[in-house]
Amino acid sequence: MQNIYECCCGIDVHKKLIVACLKNGRKAELRNFDTVTRSIKELANWLIENKCQMIAMESTGSYWKPIYNIFELLGLNVIVVNAQHIKTVPGRKTDVKDAEWIAELLKHGLLKSSYIPDKEQRELREIVRYRKSLIEERSRELNRLEKTLQGANIKLSSFVSEITGTSARNLIEQALVGEVNEDNISNFIHSSLKADKSELLKAMEGVFSPIQKHLVRAILDHIDDMTKRIKDLDDIINNHMDKYDDAIKKVDVLPGIAKRSAEVILAEIGIDMSRFPSEAHISSWSGLCPGNNESAGKRKSGKTNKGNKHLKSILIQCAKSAQKVKSSFFYAQYQRIVVRRGSNRATVAVAHSMLIAIYHILKNNISFKDLGSDYHTKFNVNAKANYYIRKLQELDIQLPVSVNA
Repeated sequence: MQNIYECCCGIDVHKKLIVACLKNGRKAELRNFDTVTRSIKELANWLIENKCQMIAMESTGSYWKPIYNIFELLGLNVIVVNAQHIKTVPGRKTDVKDAEWIAELLKHGLLKSSYIPDKEQRELREIVRYRKSLIEERSRELNRLEKTLQGANIKLSSFVSEITGTSARNLIEQALVGEVNEDNISNFIHSSLKADKSELLKAMEGVFSPIQKHLVRAILDHIDDMTKRIKDLDDIINNHMDKYDDAIKKVDVLPGIAKRSAEVILAEIGIDMSRFPSEAHISSWSGLCPGNNESAGKRKSGKTNKGNKHLKSILIQCAKSAQKVKSSFFYAQYQRIVVRRGSNRATVAVAHSMLIAIYHILKNNISFKDLGSDYHTKFNVNAKANYYIRKLQELDIQLPVSVNA
């Protein structure tokens, strides 16, 4: 096979150990390094001294990040590759053999680089993902609060839409320190609350045990703390997304996508679409396009492949909202597919279309134009009219004339 790089290095990364194999022509040199910053700099200097052209390492958990950060600062050419793409022969696995195998594949240009954004975007990703984790944890705490209230015979959630709303929170706080009755209930509920006072009194007739009171208080404090932390993260994200403002406004126009969703999407894919040669590449990277599964000329189930789970998750959520906007193209697309393929596949198809639209908006710097819910009905109008006329005739409904194709 042809040699693409005369001098290259394969690195097998672990939590405490780095095994590097430097291939220079026909010679191979192996060295072990610690994973502390000083040792990583020694590794980088060794590669610079040997005029290494390219470096490759596995995307092992988060252990590749410290090495990548140092190499990036020193201007070394480095790629991170998917571990599944470089599996060697079973039964012959050691750290040394892994490093040699990576170097051998890299030397012949057989490794495919993963998409690694710049340092600023990587840090933005981390904080956006952390905010998502806090929001999910707060949702779990709300479920715990509901379960605890049910255990105390408090049926507040049956009459209010949100148990952490102002009125519901006031009623719970009063139940922890005293009693809710006809004389004081008006002091705790907001005038805009739709639930009747008599219904709320029935809902609050439960009894808190001392342990349940302590538990509810702990849950409420945790919810308040996470709400404050989420707000702080929102402020930090807003302060660091100035260069994304124009892109956020353009993506926010899509049905089903709000400002927060646009921030998550752009934190994952960035605003430079030159990294993705086509819409097919970004669709495959996100895990939203159909997979290929064909054998003996037969097309089998082509479920979506594994991709960026954070991007895929937020786009699926946005698709579920977009498919409810009846004036949009995404609503029509969902309705066409759901009857044949089911709701889950139809939702993924809508998410796929939304990602393609975002890709072209960012790549070509254009605004979103909704094709409308009647987009598909504009094609083959005469054939469709004749089809429906035949269906009516099958029901013994006679029409005077048919449309000519």
